[in-house]
Amino acid sequence: MTVAMTDARLRNGRASLTLSFFAQGVTFALLVTRIPAIQDRYGISDGLLPAFLAAVPILAGVGSVITEKVVARVRPGVVLRWAQPVVMLALVAAGAGDALWEAALALGAFGLAVGALDASMNMIGVSLQRAYRRSIMLGFHAAYSLGGIAGASMAWAGAHWDLSLLMSYLPAVVVLLPAAFVGSRWYAEGRAAAEGPGEEGAKDTASVSFKLLMPLCLVMSFAYIGDSTVSNWSAKYLHDVLGSSEQLSTVPYNVYMVTTLLGRTVGDFGVRRFGAVAVVRFGSVLAAAGFAVVSAAGGAWVGMLGFTMLGFGLCVVMPQTFVAAGRMFPGASDTAIARLNVFNYVGFLIGSPLVGVLGDAWSYRGAMLVPMVLVLATLAYAKSFDAPPARYGGGHERPHTADVG
Repeated sequence: MTVAMTDARLRNGRASLTLSFFAQGVTFALLVTRIPAIQDRYGISDGLLPAFLAAVPILAGVGSVITEKVVARVRPGVVLRWAQPVVMLALVAAGAGDALWEAALALGAFGLAVGALDASMNMIGVSLQRAYRRSIMLGFHAAYSLGGIAGASMAWAGAHWDLSLLMSYLPAVVVLLPAAFVGSRWYAEGRAAAEGPGEEGAKDTASVSFKLLMPLCLVMSFAYIGDSTVSNWSAKYLHDVLGSSEQLSTVPYNVYMVTTLLGRTVGDFGVRRFGAVAVVRFGSVLAAAGFAVVSAAGGAWVGMLGFTMLGFGLCVVMPQTFVAAGRMFPGASDTAIARLNVFNYVGFLIGSPLVGVLGDAWSYRGAMLVPMVLVLATLAYAKSFDAPPARYGGGHERPHTADVG
């Protein structure tokens, strides 16, 4: 294979994976922003709703564990190619059913498939970054954030025009499902360009030490505790604690999503210039400062400033954690990423009830200090983002191969 052919393969792989991240952002946002409508459609009680909501990340964790086993036999691209359509079809099913068992089946399928999808997308992303020999991972996650903004906007339009769930979901799926499926033919993994012909089959033979991986697992959990705090509590906090109007209380999450998009769009340049450790440290400190501002805010606009800081800070941590796991275990990158991905859902499961319990028992201002401390604890593990192979040779991510765009 010539250098030009290899470069074209990697560019096409990068573009197709970016589309998959975008499509997943749209799909996930369409689901989570219409949870009240799903509850009304199926008559799910307030007491039963938390069980439904918890089941999705739990099953996603199971899906990630299963993916670890599957990619020992097939390429992650194969898993992603079939998991993404299942996620989209499960979304449509959630909007089309009538009986409670149909909701349970649709959300169960969504959870299992989304775990496989998240794990395989990040596996491919890390391997492509390895081939590019410079930071590109944040760009993929920026596409996810852009998709989340698009999906939330579609959900708002569906609610505004009083469309059924099926009609809210169907247009996005009709467009994105065939596009993602066709694009999947160009999925490419960087290791094929970087390794010898006999090395690919032995990719996961090296053992992944849970002791070495644990710092990154904690960082992932802490980051998603912070993320779920914003997604689940920002509106209530602004309205109930800071006295904002109901309209203004819906703004922080949108601002948070926009700042994650902006931060991830420029984040790769920061990693190339300053290194992953410096970027993660800066993001952690900025996110912790954001929580401090939110906790101390005297009014809604100061609170909005805090949530804006949170978006810029947290957005760089999650993608870099996947990259660090891949660098830490270069011979078992897929296994490490699948295991790390489980802690994405652990953080999501812990974050929302943690703030709720502390807010009821203590105060919501005080509750905001807990994710602040957890995010700040990332500083203690920052060196884990700079494993020996992390810099691809001398200097910060300086390319040693041809630039493939």
